[in-house]
Amino acid sequence: DFNVPVEKGRVTDRNRITATVPTIQYILDHGGKVILMSHLGRPKGKKIAELSLAPVAKALEGILGEPVAFVEDCLDPVPNTRVALLENLRFHPEEESNEEAFAKKLAAHADIYVNDAFGSAHRRHASTIAVPRLFEYAAAGFLIEQEIEYLGHILLAPERPFVALLGGAKVSDKISILENLLPKLDAIIVGGGMALTFLAAQGKCVGTSRVEESSIEIARKILRIPKVRVILPVDHIVADRFSEDAETKLVKEIPDGWMSLDIGPDSARIFAHEIRSAQTILWNGPMGVFEMEPFSTGTRLIAETLAECEATTVVGGGDSAAAVMEFGLAGKMTLVSTGGGASLEFLEGGALPGLEALTKR
Repeated sequence: DFNVPVEKGRVTDRNRITATVPTIQYILDHGGKVILMSHLGRPKGKKIAELSLAPVAKALEGILGEPVAFVEDCLDPVPNTRVALLENLRFHPEEESNEEAFAKKLAAHADIYVNDAFGSAHRRHASTIAVPRLFEYAAAGFLIEQEIEYLGHILLAPERPFVALLGGAKVSDKISILENLLPKLDAIIVGGGMALTFLAAQGKCVGTSRVEESSIEIARKILRIPKVRVILPVDHIVADRFSEDAETKLVKEIPDGWMSLDIGPDSARIFAHEIRSAQTILWNGPMGVFEMEPFSTGTRLIAETLAECEATTVVGGGDSAAAVMEFGLAGKMTLVSTGGGASLEFLEGGALPGLEALTKR
């Protein structure tokens, strides 16, 4: 999964590239040659210079310490070299439409297939579905193995107490995860925009904060579940508008005309106490608009608390993964999932097509 941020021809975050190195190095150390394929962005079947994987080849060279041949079209002949990277698969519309003829051309490059892109395992695309089925041997890489080990552990046998720490904007994005995990959870900590929908469900004033009206009844049902404690913010950093230079203040109750953009210090302390008492913690979604400095404190404090825990700490991709990386704390978590949407689908209990396509060996 080399779907990494690129600015002015330079990779600005190499974490996803670095995460694949153990699999690449293992193949090289055992006499194999590696032909790498990935997508970048959403070019919709057109060749777009800004979405070329050429900068990724340069970044990978620096990480591996050896040349990486860049193949300018994924269907072009591959040079006889130890490591080669094919151009963006999505420059061909046949990738996303999962066309067999395109898959056969890709498969002709190699003898064995390895998928180490957990972030694409939920996609029904040629490179994840049709290509592996053309090989006698189609395996998972070490990164996918790690993702399945920890995410699967959460689904099957989490150590108790098990706490889900949920944030982000929408309740509806997390409903399927909650439904699948509720029988195992001891507590749910809710922050971010999600918390405002829960507070509205309790009849509390949320000012001009964004509330997901269609999920208020779902929030009420979750609040009524007897065996799972739901812990909500008790104070807020509010702003008079959605802007980094907005006027802000700390409040216990959100006044009319103001919006909550971060949890307050009392909420952070309560959340941290709950986190420290847990043995398994799943975090998905920030506590506030952490991209804006005035509203990043809550998310940072929660990330620091998780980093100090001896519990199993799994950060389920997306914005929460971006946050721990931005704060330099990713290395202190048990797992920071690279999966994004794939992580969510896995935690919802759904089958991932890219994993089902691999041989059962």
